[in-house]
Amino acid sequence: MSNTKSTILNTPNILAFIRVLMAPIMFWIILSPEFFTDKGIHITWVYYLAALIFVMASITDFFDGYIARMLDQATLLGKILDPLADKMLTIGAFLALMMTGDANPWAIYIIIVRELFITGLRTVAVAEGIDVGASFAGKVKTVTQMIAIGFLIMHWDLLGFVPFAVDNILLWFAVVLTLYSGAEYIIGFTKAFKDK
Repeated sequence: MSNTKSTILNTPNILAFIRVLMAPIMFWIILSPEFFTDKGIHITWVYYLAALIFVMASITDFFDGYIARMLDQATLLGKILDPLADKMLTIGAFLALMMTGDANPWAIYIIIVRELFITGLRTVAVAEGIDVGASFAGKVKTVTQMIAIGFLIMHWDLLGFVPFAVDNILLWFAVVLTLYSGAEYIIGFTKAFKDK
């Protein structure tokens, strides 16, 4: 194994650690807007700040995987830390939005149960040396969840041009993709486990 691969604190892992740290900050901002509004900051700027932190953390998600592949810096820690950091970010955002009444509790419950279950399976897969890569549906699911979270944080309704709650439509679309990609992963894991 090369020196780079065995290094725990390589660039992809540092980016994942940064994402882990940003998740609770975003969570706190969404749940504590009065900390800012009591100081005279308009609520819209609080939304912007939470959304900015979420977007920046989401960008680290893209780059840590890209760098790990391009520079051959994949590590066992990274394989566990990366999806864990992702879940801390998305689940943190969804929980905060549910607690503020901006997201449907059933939608969030379904997403969280699926994410925790698949994260557990991923951990087992890594421990067993099984490689079940993310499917296209899984990648689309992640992007859809992130877009839905962005709309929910910003309370966007497409400037009032659409006569329904676009953010909740996106949320339920993310739920469907979350369940579909989860089923795909379970099938892939089961097949890989049997083949092993």
